[in-house]
Amino acid sequence: MSAGAPAERYDVAIVGASTAGCTAARLFAQGGARVALIERRPALDAHKTVCTHYIQSSAAPTIEKLGLAPLLEQAGAVHNSIDLWTRASGWIIADRDDAPHGYNVTRRTLDPILRKLAADTPGVELMSGWSAVGLLGDERPQGVRIEDRGHERRDVHAELVVAADGRDSKLARWARVPGRVKPHRRFFYWGYWRGLRPASERSRMWLLDPDAAYTFPNEDDLTVVLLAPHRDRLPEFQADLHGAYRRSVNALPDGPYLSEATLESKLLGKLELPNVMRPAARPGVAFVGDAALAADPLWGVGCGWAFQSADWLVQEAGDALDDRGRLDAALERYRRVHRRRLVGHFMMISDLASGRPLNPFERRLFRAAARDRVVRSAFERVGSRRRSPASMLDPRVLARVAR
Repeated sequence: MSAGAPAERYDVAIVGASTAGCTAARLFAQGGARVALIERRPALDAHKTVCTHYIQSSAAPTIEKLGLAPLLEQAGAVHNSIDLWTRASGWIIADRDDAPHGYNVTRRTLDPILRKLAADTPGVELMSGWSAVGLLGDERPQGVRIEDRGHERRDVHAELVVAADGRDSKLARWARVPGRVKPHRRFFYWGYWRGLRPASERSRMWLLDPDAAYTFPNEDDLTVVLLAPHRDRLPEFQADLHGAYRRSVNALPDGPYLSEATLESKLLGKLELPNVMRPAARPGVAFVGDAALAADPLWGVGCGWAFQSADWLVQEAGDALDDRGRLDAALERYRRVHRRRLVGHFMMISDLASGRPLNPFERRLFRAAARDRVVRSAFERVGSRRRSPASMLDPRVLARVAR
């Protein structure tokens, strides 16, 4: 949109051209909608930095639907699976042949590919360098007011506004849709390492009760090595960040050898990441990705749920954009779908993010998953978010856990 462009009407105005926003824009436009995709950063190759880069296999169908999968393969994205170590079980080794894969890919690779894919979709107008500064309409949003870096303002009218603007969503505040907040008792430090040994394309995660860590290999021989210590250890890291980081990585059972690798980034940190979930829609506005639900990044769910929530929204509302009554009914269906699919995972993840000790059932479950293929398979389906946590209460699974 040029500085002198007049206000126009679109079917959908999406604020945020990251994973969720670009997914929604492309899928809405493929259904015939005219979409304004509003992104405050002017560069097409802008990318998110705070991310696990782990896309769960539950998002693979949406990635295929977008036409993104072959582009990720071409870019060298790693087919992911994850092995888990706990004090109760030792290693729980993923049965890779029995489970679908997701992707490990850095955001500096993923974001430009996906943004270009969305921008090249007929019906999508990418408005780079424009920030949302308010909602249009009174009780029911009817578009967004945007501003460029020169403080030029324009109104973008749309029947549906989609907030894809992250966990601290401004649109949620303007629409008066508060989130349910669950505190987090861990903090995070991570870096990107090249040449990490032993070399592996398998992701690894350590639940050290209460600390945690993981190594996620990505394209171009880059591996994210992340620590998630309990908040009680924050003074140790603040006093000697690099020393505390290296000591903690070196203490991991069967951990990587940092001495043989090169740190390709600064050590990055995030001290406050509360778990936040809000109703995913109200009349005239929908929330996708972290704007709808932002959970503990330790579990690598953010990217996958960004893809999936955008897909669910378009499935429910894509053919109802021409009728306000039908659209609001569709948004209510999306809100229910989002809650049904994710609230169990959110409650489980936010409970574990409290830093509490593992309970006896969890320890027994981990031991059984390390030794029993049926339990391990059920455990993988929940961990990859392809099934609800309630599925672990299947009597056949519980019987094997009890043995």
